[in-house]
Amino acid sequence: MKHILHMTALALAMTASAVVAENPVTALADLQVTDDRTDRPLEGFVWYPTADTQAVQTHHGNPVWQGIEAVKDADALPGKYPLVVLSHGMYGNAMNQSWLADALVAKGFIVAAVHHPGTSTWMRDADQARQMWDRPRDVSRVIDHMLSDPAFANLIDDDKIYMAGHSLGGFTAVALAGGRYDAEGFEAFCDSHPAELVCGIFDRWQVAKTPEDKAAMQADLSDDRIKGFAVFDLGGTQTFARESLAGIDEPMLIFGAPRDIQGLDLDIESRALVAALPMDQVTYLEPTTLSHFDFLGVCTDKAEAILAKEEPDDVFVCQHGQAERAAEHAMIAAIVAASFR
Repeated sequence: MKHILHMTALALAMTASAVVAENPVTALADLQVTDDRTDRPLEGFVWYPTADTQAVQTHHGNPVWQGIEAVKDADALPGKYPLVVLSHGMYGNAMNQSWLADALVAKGFIVAAVHHPGTSTWMRDADQARQMWDRPRDVSRVIDHMLSDPAFANLIDDDKIYMAGHSLGGFTAVALAGGRYDAEGFEAFCDSHPAELVCGIFDRWQVAKTPEDKAAMQADLSDDRIKGFAVFDLGGTQTFARESLAGIDEPMLIFGAPRDIQGLDLDIESRALVAALPMDQVTYLEPTTLSHFDFLGVCTDKAEAILAKEEPDDVFVCQHGQAERAAEHAMIAAIVAASFR
């Protein structure tokens, strides 16, 4: 029923993806998507390869989160690179997977991410959150922008565009792969599972509560320019029509996170998604030590103490969040890079 890539079989993939001839340094640029959606501005970052080592600084860090080493606005290393677009989780932001962006640049990728309006750290407008169909469209807009931006268009191999999403970003990934919202099926699921997290979120945000919104959610939000997906412990599997999942025809690398630290129910999320997808398109990993928040950054040595004082309800995001998480990141990045070749 599933393709499961066991941890003991990863050495070849990790070795193959770890060697990049130019040994690039990570460069960082601000991203502002300029298009006709003035009602939904998109901002974030682009990470890309450079040979410049003169002005390396720490970016995206704070007292809780370790940053990455990058050169701001450096000249790009000439070449053609695959593009990966990242989608953060609920109330996350474009920096959440900067660790992955940094690792992918080292392996010869360009990476872009934006803050999704309505569902990001600093933009929690309820009306924008309601328009959940705009999340996958945000990713398509980023691709449009990157392929037309004079700074990056000539650097991108447009036959090698990929996407990765965490949590609600995993929902975004599945929609872009061809998953279609199933209003009746999701309503029936929530009637029988009223305490399920995704049901409460969609109800609180008033997602698909009007005929117009329901039609927008049920539209085809896929983007056939994207040639492969990485889905990190997604939430929202039960929102998708099973027949649409069965019709997805792009490679899907799916991680489930079984370590129960405020995590999601794998039986109704990642495992259910894998069961619904075509067998020949799925690689599924469920490392026993992986938790939902291991897809965020590595925590500083003072992070748990700071969170205990300032945000005590959030301390769990940094449990096992230093050396163990860094090791998980190395494994995840190597597998994603190998999958996106």
